[in-house]
Amino acid sequence: MTDAGFEIRPGVTPIVPIMLYEAKLAQNMAKDLLTRGIYVIGFSYPVVPQGQARIRVQLSAAHEKAHLDKAISAFTNSGKKFGILKKIGS
Repeated sequence: MTDAGFEIRPGVTPIVPIMLYEAKLAQNMAKDLLTRGIYVIGFSYPVVPQGQARIRVQLSAAHEKAHLDKAISAFTNSGKKFGILKKIGS
């Protein structure tokens, strides 16, 4: 996901925060991902601090590589749609 241009908060946890910073963007992207077969929730204030909106993804040992590939593809396509992917090395 970071190679695709997403900002992910570091940590060793099954809950992975994909940082979007804007509440409306987090909600819209979560809706778009659902149309792509990926169920996620956008979190914004007051659940997280103001200006720290994100989508939380939960990973499981039950996920197979094909599941992860599908999710990464859906996130990448949605990220392109919303113009949010960061350029690597910038």
